[in-house]
Amino acid sequence: VQLQASGGGLVQPGGSLRLSCAASGRTSGPSTVAWFRQAPGKEREFVAARRSGGITVHADSAKGRFTISRDNAKNTWYLQMNSLKPEDSAVYYCAGAESSLITGSMRSSTRYHYWGQGTLVTVSS
Repeated sequence: VQLQASGGGLVQPGGSLRLSCAASGRTSGPSTVAWFRQAPGKEREFVAARRSGGITVHADSAKGRFTISRDNAKNTWYLQMNSLKPEDSAVYYCAGAESSLITGSMRSSTRYHYWGQGTLVTVSS
Protein backbone atom coordinates (compact mmCIF):
# COMPACT_ATOMS: atom_id res chain seq x y z
CA VAL A 1 0.00 0.00 0.00
CA GLN A 2 1.22 3.48 -0.87
CA LEU A 3 -0.11 6.60 0.82
CA GLN A 4 -0.02 10.02 -0.83
CA ALA A 5 -0.65 13.07 1.33
CA SER A 6 -1.64 16.39 -0.19
CA GLY A 7 -3.50 19.60 0.52
CA GLY A 8 -1.01 21.55 2.60
CA GLY A 9 -0.26 25.19 2.06
CA LEU A 10 -0.12 28.66 3.58
CA VAL A 11 -3.18 29.83 5.47
CA GLN A 12 -3.91 32.73 7.79
CA PRO A 13 -4.70 32.17 11.46
CA GLY A 14 -8.35 31.25 11.84
CA GLY A 15 -8.47 29.76 8.36
CA SER A 16 -9.15 26.22 7.18
CA LEU A 17 -7.43 23.53 5.15
CA ARG A 18 -8.37 20.03 4.14
CA LEU A 19 -5.60 17.48 3.84
CA SER A 20 -6.04 14.33 1.78
CA CYS A 21 -4.42 10.92 2.10
CA ALA A 22 -4.97 8.70 -0.92
CA ALA A 23 -4.21 4.98 -0.70
CA SER A 24 -3.12 3.01 -3.74
CA GLY A 25 -1.65 -0.36 -4.51
CA ARG A 26 -4.67 -2.48 -3.72
CA THR A 27 -8.44 -2.23 -3.64
CA SER A 28 -8.85 -1.97 0.11
CA GLY A 29 -6.91 0.57 2.11
CA PRO A 30 -5.40 0.23 5.57
CA SER A 31 -7.82 -0.62 8.36
CA THR A 32 -6.59 2.28 10.47
CA VAL A 33 -5.32 5.59 9.16
CA ALA A 34 -3.86 8.39 11.24
CA TRP A 35 -2.45 11.84 10.83
CA PHE A 36 0.72 12.88 12.62
CA ARG A 37 2.61 16.13 12.42
CA GLN A 38 6.12 17.32 13.06
CA ALA A 39 7.19 20.91 13.51
CA PRO A 40 10.84 22.00 13.14
CA GLY A 41 12.85 21.03 16.20
CA LYS A 42 9.98 19.08 17.72
CA GLU A 43 9.07 15.43 17.93
CA ARG A 44 6.39 13.95 15.74
CA GLU A 45 3.00 14.06 17.43
CA PHE A 46 -0.32 12.38 16.94
CA VAL A 47 -3.18 14.42 15.52
CA ALA A 48 -6.11 12.12 14.70
CA ALA A 49 -6.91 8.58 13.60
CA ARG A 50 -9.82 6.63 12.17
CA ARG A 51 -10.29 2.89 12.08
CA SER A 52 -12.67 0.64 10.17
CA GLY A 53 -16.19 1.07 11.43
CA GLY A 54 -15.76 4.79 11.86
CA ILE A 55 -14.20 5.00 15.32
CA THR A 56 -12.06 8.13 15.58
CA VAL A 57 -9.56 9.49 18.07
CA HIS A 58 -8.34 13.07 18.16
CA ALA A 59 -5.50 14.66 20.08
CA ASP A 60 -6.58 17.19 22.68
CA SER A 61 -5.04 19.96 20.57
CA ALA A 62 -7.24 18.90 17.63
CA LYS A 63 -10.56 18.31 19.37
CA GLY A 64 -13.27 20.65 18.20
CA ARG A 65 -11.13 21.98 15.36
CA PHE A 66 -9.93 18.99 13.29
CA THR A 67 -11.98 16.13 11.89
CA ILE A 68 -10.72 12.93 10.28
CA SER A 69 -12.97 11.23 7.76
CA ARG A 70 -12.91 8.73 4.92
CA ASP A 71 -14.36 8.50 1.43
CA ASN A 72 -14.63 4.76 0.87
CA ALA A 73 -15.32 5.09 -2.83
CA LYS A 74 -12.12 7.05 -3.36
CA ASN A 75 -10.03 5.10 -0.83
CA THR A 76 -9.04 8.47 0.57
CA TRP A 77 -8.92 9.86 4.10
CA TYR A 78 -9.22 13.52 4.95
CA LEU A 79 -8.21 15.82 7.77
CA GLN A 80 -10.43 18.87 7.87
CA MET A 81 -8.66 21.56 9.87
CA ASN A 82 -10.57 24.63 11.02
CA SER A 83 -9.66 27.58 13.25
CA LEU A 84 -6.00 27.06 12.46
CA LYS A 85 -3.37 28.53 14.74
CA PRO A 86 0.31 29.33 14.12
CA GLU A 87 1.23 26.43 16.40
CA ASP A 88 -0.48 24.07 13.95
CA SER A 89 2.30 24.77 11.45
CA ALA A 90 4.12 21.51 10.69
CA VAL A 91 4.66 18.81 8.14
CA TYR A 92 1.63 16.55 8.30
CA TYR A 93 1.99 12.84 7.59
CA CYS A 94 -0.66 10.23 7.04
CA ALA A 95 0.03 6.70 8.21
CA GLY A 96 -1.72 3.39 7.78
CA ALA A 97 -1.95 0.19 9.78
CA GLU A 98 -3.10 -3.18 8.46
CA SER A 99 -5.15 -4.00 11.51
CA SER A 100 -8.07 -2.20 13.07
CA LEU A 101 -6.22 -0.83 16.07
CA ILE A 102 -7.74 -0.66 19.51
CA THR A 103 -8.42 2.86 20.69
CA GLY A 104 -5.47 2.89 23.06
CA SER A 105 -3.03 2.07 20.25
CA MET A 106 -4.29 4.48 17.63
CA ARG A 107 -2.10 7.30 18.98
CA SER A 108 1.16 5.34 18.74
CA SER A 109 3.26 5.91 15.61
CA THR A 110 4.95 2.53 16.05
CA ARG A 111 1.66 0.79 15.22
CA TYR A 112 1.61 2.12 11.66
CA HIS A 113 3.26 0.30 8.77
CA TYR A 114 2.76 2.72 5.90
CA TRP A 115 3.65 6.39 5.75
CA GLY A 116 2.95 9.09 3.22
CA GLN A 117 5.56 11.63 2.23
CA GLY A 118 4.18 14.55 4.23
CA THR A 119 2.55 17.83 3.29
CA LEU A 120 3.58 21.19 4.73
CA VAL A 121 1.06 23.36 6.55
CA THR A 122 2.05 26.92 7.42
CA VAL A 123 -0.27 29.10 9.46
CA SER A 124 0.87 32.68 9.33
CA SER A 125 -0.39 36.16 8.70
